[in-house]
Amino acid sequence: MSESTTLQRRRFLGLVLAGTLVPAATAACAASGGNEDSGDSGPTGEVSEQNPFGVAKGAAVDAVIFDGGYGTDYVSFAAAKYADLHDGGKLTVSPSTQIAQELQPRFVGGNPPDLLDNSGANAIGLATIAAQLEDLTPLTKAKNTDGDVIADTLYPGMLDDGTYDGRLVQLNYVLTVYGLWYSKSLFDANGWKAPATWDDALALGASAKEKGKYLFCWGKEAASYYLTLAVDSAIKEGGDEVRVALGNLDANAWSHPAVQAVFGKMSEAVKAGYFRPGGAGTQFTAAQAQWSQAQEAILYPSGSWIENEMKSQTAADFQMTGAPPPSVTSGAAMPATAFHASAGEPFVVPSKGKNKAGGMEVLRIMLSKEAATNFAKTKLSSTVVKDTVPEDAFGSTALASQIAMLNAAGEDTYTFNFNDVYGFTSQNNVLWNGFLSGQLDVAGLTSGLQQQFDQTREDSSIVKVKVS
Repeated sequence: MSESTTLQRRRFLGLVLAGTLVPAATAACAASGGNEDSGDSGPTGEVSEQNPFGVAKGAAVDAVIFDGGYGTDYVSFAAAKYADLHDGGKLTVSPSTQIAQELQPRFVGGNPPDLLDNSGANAIGLATIAAQLEDLTPLTKAKNTDGDVIADTLYPGMLDDGTYDGRLVQLNYVLTVYGLWYSKSLFDANGWKAPATWDDALALGASAKEKGKYLFCWGKEAASYYLTLAVDSAIKEGGDEVRVALGNLDANAWSHPAVQAVFGKMSEAVKAGYFRPGGAGTQFTAAQAQWSQAQEAILYPSGSWIENEMKSQTAADFQMTGAPPPSVTSGAAMPATAFHASAGEPFVVPSKGKNKAGGMEVLRIMLSKEAATNFAKTKLSSTVVKDTVPEDAFGSTALASQIAMLNAAGEDTYTFNFNDVYGFTSQNNVLWNGFLSGQLDVAGLTSGLQQQFDQTREDSSIVKVKVS
């Protein structure tokens, strides 16, 4: 998995013009080549342009999908089309929030599902299962159900994060915008502005406290959202050298001055009482409702799934809006408009699935214009498929703000994926719950984060990702 070629990675997000997402250059495919250890016996159905993977007539598909901010119905949407194309074949979607706990035994036992959305706080580290996954290059070269070559329909750079050890082993389905989310109506009523720097954030925290509100809140399963915010801020402050050091698990990565400066500002916010207490004992959607419904906290760091995740627990006229993460200083390496954006919701096809051809086929259907537009309309987020978000953003202030952020940032976007590659999220939640609760200081947080980096870096059994 490569984070090289920064310009290419940024270019795919400089795709907004006059409020609409516009097509850009064709995404490059990873090198082809099958998984020699997959035990592939070949397709069991007739291969054709309409059936490129040779799905057998009536063959069922077993899909396990992370039941998070986007739910699972967007995958179930493909069921009718799959049945129509394959003589009534049934797509069974099993929701899960405990991916590693439920799926690792299945990988070990040789009976994984045909399709897996390996997402969420309990996702399986890609490094531990990459050798057991199909190369998805044939999927990108196939035509979708609209008759278009899939690689030609994707935003550029969308396949970069899925390449591991020379093979395209995961396809990230959702274009995810990360930032700070707030109620525009609440901010307008109080004369507040989204913070451009951490000093701005601290001043906003003081103003919110005067109104009986907190700056931030958090939930125990999503404490690592603040790690994402911290890294986003540190990369913005210190530039590519921070991203590269963290991505390569460098021995002093978490001691970088930009990282330490962000941690210091966050610690000030904790000590000042700007974080709503009790997050370490609060379920994360309940905590998020403290922000979106009760409005006890005024800012929340998240990806663009947040609107859909909280749509039933958001106050009327909330006008959910996104903003870039704050830098430490006004003289940061990247401009105030820079932010973190990437492809998310990583789908994989296990090589030992009973119907891996069916797993590939469901992804092919999901990458059609119809399915991708359905996702954008119902989840209020864009997929990696181009031209599916209209100018009015389906009436969503959050989705409209994402487009505005993309437009303002141009090529000044960035991403990182060491958490996904090495499966750090669960450990990070422990550390960040302690830090946000005030039980762990900056030195303790730094030590804990560096320790997991060092252990992983020195473990010769783990294939490392070179970031440049």
